[in-house]
Amino acid sequence: MAHDNGPGHPERPDRVRVIERILEHEKFMTLIREQSGLGVRDQALRVHPESYLQALEETSPRDGYARLDGDTTMSPGTLHAAFHAIGGACQAVDEVMRGDVDNAFVAMRPPGHHAERATPMGFCFFNNAAVAARHAMAAHGAQRVAIMDFDVHHGNGTQDIFWSDPNVMYSSTHEMPLYPGTGSTSERGEYNNIVNAPLSAGDDGAHFREAMEVVILPRIQDFNPDLILISAGFDAHRRDPLANLNLVEADFAWATAKLMDVADRKCGGRVVSLLEGGYDLDGLARSVAAHVITLMGM
Repeated sequence: MAHDNGPGHPERPDRVRVIERILEHEKFMTLIREQSGLGVRDQALRVHPESYLQALEETSPRDGYARLDGDTTMSPGTLHAAFHAIGGACQAVDEVMRGDVDNAFVAMRPPGHHAERATPMGFCFFNNAAVAARHAMAAHGAQRVAIMDFDVHHGNGTQDIFWSDPNVMYSSTHEMPLYPGTGSTSERGEYNNIVNAPLSAGDDGAHFREAMEVVILPRIQDFNPDLILISAGFDAHRRDPLANLNLVEADFAWATAKLMDVADRKCGGRVVSLLEGGYDLDGLARSVAAHVITLMGM
């Protein structure tokens, strides 16, 4: 909550507040909830260089705001929140990989999928999904990790980080053309480990489901992952102010169920979902509820 992007910014603490509120419904009574621990530098350093962490620490303001670009702002609480985000991601990986739980959803901010190795951008500082993937490998011996990103904006940072890594598959549905401008079908990675299925403004759930079923899900299945990570952005919702797709809650629930099916067949059901975007508060809350209730198997 202490990560503040300034007045009028769409990536605001209310995003987490509405998620907490909707998950108070009685249908979530059996949901196990934990406050994430604080991540540590070694977790971040599996993805980001020491010089980058030092630059963020030096830029972090004691009061007011530090603007890193037109979209990305640090307040005094930002870096602490960002370390909690990677802490939550790694904690979820720990519990899923140990078999303590079947799957987990991490309601984190700031988001992460635009952060490149040494470049913060698009509201993102640490690449939470990349940190989670590296943690699964380093701490739990995972050989192959698949990342599915259904945020409406392409995860340029995650793609950049794993472009030359044959052991991590990054797949994405997203609107094009739209920020950040990456994500064409021709971007395939050094080992054909990048799978982009761009959508067009106005596309609805039928187009999204076709992209998933025809392009992405078969590739994830063939990849035989030990863990599936979801970059769960809900800004493809029809109500979202930052994009022009027309997905609804049922589409996110459907995609979640399909990814769980692949996980059940390939990696013992192991799924970790990390919150990315979603800026209409009602659409975000309802979409997260549909996503989580599906993860719960209800």
